[in-house]
Amino acid sequence: MPYFAYKARNSRGELVEATLEGNDPNGIAELLLNTGMTPIDIVPVSAPKAAADVGWWQKLTEEKITPLDVQMFSRQLHTLLKAGVPIMRGLTGLQESATNRSFARTVKDVRESLQAGRELSVAMYRHPDVFSPFYLSMVRVGEMTGRLDEVFLRLFDHMEFEREMGNRVRSALRYPMFVVIAMAVAIGVINLFVIPAFAKVYAGFHAQLPLMTRILIASSNFTVHYWAILLGIGIGLAFAFRYYVSTNTGHYNWDKLRLRLPIIGKIVLKGTLARFARSFALSSRSGVPILQSLVVVAQTVDNRYIASRIEQMRNGIERGESITRTAMASNIFTPVVLQMIAVGEETGEIDSLMEEIAQMYEREVDYELKTLSSQIEPILIVGLGVVVLILALGVFLPIWDLGKVALH
Repeated sequence: MPYFAYKARNSRGELVEATLEGNDPNGIAELLLNTGMTPIDIVPVSAPKAAADVGWWQKLTEEKITPLDVQMFSRQLHTLLKAGVPIMRGLTGLQESATNRSFARTVKDVRESLQAGRELSVAMYRHPDVFSPFYLSMVRVGEMTGRLDEVFLRLFDHMEFEREMGNRVRSALRYPMFVVIAMAVAIGVINLFVIPAFAKVYAGFHAQLPLMTRILIASSNFTVHYWAILLGIGIGLAFAFRYYVSTNTGHYNWDKLRLRLPIIGKIVLKGTLARFARSFALSSRSGVPILQSLVVVAQTVDNRYIASRIEQMRNGIERGESITRTAMASNIFTPVVLQMIAVGEETGEIDSLMEEIAQMYEREVDYELKTLSSQIEPILIVGLGVVVLILALGVFLPIWDLGKVALH
């Protein structure tokens, strides 16, 4: 995206000059207005340098900034602000104590941007690869409400939830993925080395081989002679898929398809809705208006299909419809969740009810992940049995009938 240099007045009437990344000047102006600043001038410029120049080798070999770095930064900044430490002094201490030098440079740039008169959210906005849109939106809320310390604590809890969810998913999928990869490697070795060896033995008998054996030998010969073409086709399909998913339509369709996949789809859906409910509760408790909360939350669900449904809810509420009615129209919530949303809207405790919805979805996801291996194991066993059956019929059936074949 292009960069724009702007001049604006903050809430105290002070002139602020900085550079932001955006689609167009209107988007930059809207962002500034949301942060409580009045834009004066916005002009396109070349990309700014977000940190001190480093050599290309250092950039290639340096440690990458991880979500855990940002999570610990949030916790430490909360502690410092709660203790009454000035933010400039706190950032200086965090920069000096950071073990990740890349993140230390990011903190240094944020501190220098603050010294230049920029808002904290604007300074962080210069690093979109480090701070997510949701993170930046919550920091802006903290600036507007004067509760930055609380916002950073809630961001820490939110990122901890995201990290635990990711660890659970990876742990649950580790064994099935290992079995699938082992089966793929075994099939490849059999096709390239085992079947050709048996084919030479069978050729010496000059006899009609069983159909399954002929199919296996034909597929093995094709793999041996055209493996480079098959590899090229596989790599081409992978790149084509990545390109398709990188487009707006492709990403939307893939996210929608993921929710319909057997076994995995319901886990993805429940995990996404848990993220939505927790993010919405966090935004609402921080004092964000509901319409703005839905805009911010739509950026956190990491699923464009669900995000489009959340935006549909926002449009309905903007037209004057209730949250419950728009949630029903979205067709992504269960009746129990819809009932909880209705109660929360009626009592004015929508943030508390959303927190309970998030916890309910988290418990369901936790249960699904614990039973994921037991759900996948029958599929793996059936797949392994089919592979063994094909090999037994194709490779060993002629051997069982070797005496008859030899007579011919």
